[in-house]
Amino acid sequence: MIVGNTFLIYQFLGRMKGFTPFFNMILVALLVFTVSATKLNVPRLRLPYKDLLSTNRSSIFSGHHGQLSLTAVFLDEYRDRLFLGGKDVLYSLLLGPTSSESKEIYWPPLPGNREDCIKTGKEPQTECANFVRLLKPYNRTHLLACGTGAFQPMCAFINVGHRGEHVFTMDPTNVENGRGKVPHDPSVPFASTFSGGELYTGLTADFLGRDSVIFRSMGGRSIMRTETDQKLLHDPKFIAAHLIPDNDDRDNDKVYFFFTEKATEAGDREGAIHTRVGRVCANDVGGQRVLVNKWSTFIKARLMCSVPGPHGIDTHFNQLEDVFLLRTKDERNPDVYAIFSTISNVFQGFAVCVYRMADIREAFNGPFAHKEGPDYQWGAYEGRVPYPRPGVCPSKITNQPGREFGSTKDFPDSVLQFARNHPLMWRPVYPALRQPVLVKANIPYKLKQIVVDRVEAEDGQYDVMFIGTDIGTVLKVIALHSGNSLETEEITLEELQVFKVPTPITSMDISVKRQALYVGSPAGVAQVKLHRCETYGKACAECCLARDPYCAWDGSLCARYVPNSKRRFRRQDIRHGNPALQCVDQNLSELDVLEDRVVYATENNSTFLECVPRSPQATVTWLIQRDDHKEEVQLDDRVMSTEQGLLFRRLFRQDEGVYICRSREHDFTQTLVRLTLEVLQGETVDELMARDNAGLSDSFKDRSGGYRAWMPCSAYSRGGASSQMGQSRTWFKDIMQLIGPSNLPHVEEYCERMWCNDKLRRKHKSMLEKYRQAQESARKARSKSSGERNRTPRDLSAWEE
Repeated sequence: MIVGNTFLIYQFLGRMKGFTPFFNMILVALLVFTVSATKLNVPRLRLPYKDLLSTNRSSIFSGHHGQLSLTAVFLDEYRDRLFLGGKDVLYSLLLGPTSSESKEIYWPPLPGNREDCIKTGKEPQTECANFVRLLKPYNRTHLLACGTGAFQPMCAFINVGHRGEHVFTMDPTNVENGRGKVPHDPSVPFASTFSGGELYTGLTADFLGRDSVIFRSMGGRSIMRTETDQKLLHDPKFIAAHLIPDNDDRDNDKVYFFFTEKATEAGDREGAIHTRVGRVCANDVGGQRVLVNKWSTFIKARLMCSVPGPHGIDTHFNQLEDVFLLRTKDERNPDVYAIFSTISNVFQGFAVCVYRMADIREAFNGPFAHKEGPDYQWGAYEGRVPYPRPGVCPSKITNQPGREFGSTKDFPDSVLQFARNHPLMWRPVYPALRQPVLVKANIPYKLKQIVVDRVEAEDGQYDVMFIGTDIGTVLKVIALHSGNSLETEEITLEELQVFKVPTPITSMDISVKRQALYVGSPAGVAQVKLHRCETYGKACAECCLARDPYCAWDGSLCARYVPNSKRRFRRQDIRHGNPALQCVDQNLSELDVLEDRVVYATENNSTFLECVPRSPQATVTWLIQRDDHKEEVQLDDRVMSTEQGLLFRRLFRQDEGVYICRSREHDFTQTLVRLTLEVLQGETVDELMARDNAGLSDSFKDRSGGYRAWMPCSAYSRGGASSQMGQSRTWFKDIMQLIGPSNLPHVEEYCERMWCNDKLRRKHKSMLEKYRQAQESARKARSKSSGERNRTPRDLSAWEE
């Protein structure tokens, strides 16, 4: 299919004028990738907002006044508390299993600042308030909180008490200047990390949002910042900051910043965006004569996330959306998960790439990028690199006999000048396996946030990704690698509608201790359980098909898988999801025929046989059984298979029979529903309805010329006004053409609830009773004439009130 589409695209491009062959090749790669990525990995289970609440899997906090305008979250697992910052407000929530206690601190801008902000032309509601952007632990009893302060950033210390206490107070008179700690503008992204009493922040530090810097503030050392130079930072958008040690020598600790910026090495591609990982030494104090109070160890490298395409043309995802550090037992080597998006006009795509710290360090230890002059191409620097190597930290490693460096102030000026002129590394950082673990293209939402949980399963470890979107949903995804192959299989386990209305997810935190996800949006914060295994079903096969690393069949139900548990009977198959192998000693037939009933319909009308598989990933096959012989239903323009079932646009007598709906998922087949379709003669029903509906206009007739068998109560209401009757007749006819008579009880219930009074109900019920009698008479007459066995309908009561 991809090859065929490639040929068509080439033909199309061949007719286009003014495009170079190289540009055409890029378009081909992008378009072919779009074609191959349109086979979306649909979620196996979709859980709407109401289901999450009703099963006690989710709870929402929207503030004491119903509108939180959430802008900052800090999950404190040591204290079992969740701290929130919003517009002019701070909250502290206890995370106990039954506790819902919360405390609030009102924290508006300083007097006069709101008015000054409005005078500068800023929006009073969305800009001229104190939006809390930063919540970090300062010491054992206090948090550092910083807000925009109506475009005059301010910070304060919040007393949160010791563990076991629920103290939450602030001295409003003890407020410090917050410039360099949070942006002035509440909508501008920034990144920060707090370590050793020092705050490292990447942000725009001025009122106009033009001074993009990396700051170090607080603590006992001097304030540090980057030099104002586009070679260092060119319109950056900071996403994340983390301190990651290199080794056991704390003098080698480095702070890593993840951001996007305009690429200076992109040549003629003006405005090209690249994603970077930059770093500084935590013990950097600048130079003695050069780079005084400026970072002397700042270097950066490009983060690549691309899908290999034809002719060596990759599809690049250049825009960084979010970063999550999956901490491991080795604190020096976390896995870096990152969400990227495209900035291409050809298609909208998202990808998740995973990076190893060893690969990041290797790029920083490689050659520097260099350009001789404006008319030269970028290349690897091949000259002599001064010692100590620019970008390294003053430590035991850099010290040599007779050449000891107590701090960066002892570095030679040649080292600092080289670092200033060569901040970019030549080699990029590639993801593990050189490709994304997840790719989504042309989807109706955007991927915005990610957290990851490493889960121990029966057959190994799995990284479960929770991905937040801009419409308030969370995707629960795993990626499987098939042996030594580079191919990955993406499995979307669940799609959770966390918030009632579509709203962008702005923050996500995961608590492994509580097995919960904390999802933030402007509407509030939600606590969502990572798993609810019983949702998958009550049989071994259903639990196995779920392929959820959290869940396993324990012999009686689908329950949480606990490693090293005393229970020996645990069935789980994440890699293949094969219930035929895992549940061979279970009664697999217990899943068959979840529904077995009779459906009546009139020939020449439309009807609908409903069958919805539990998993959207399953494929459905319809069989028809006549005289113990089963064959697959032949589909055409008249008989159509939809996601909800089988639609007959016009029913014939020969369509009568037993219809069997089967689903197939991972080579496991089960029967979902068996429907006996009884087709009534149109003449019999028409005659009955003609007698009962004498005097009614021809607008009540169907396409075959007979009167409709069912009419809503509204057709009789309001004195039978012609315009109202005409509207209701049209509405009812269209609805019945769409859903068919198998759903008549639902329509009847809706009609009566919305329009019918008691008198009309009795009249309409009488009509239904006559129609039921007509069905029975027609069935007996047909059965008698054909010599068939007299079969009693089993579901007539469902058609009555």
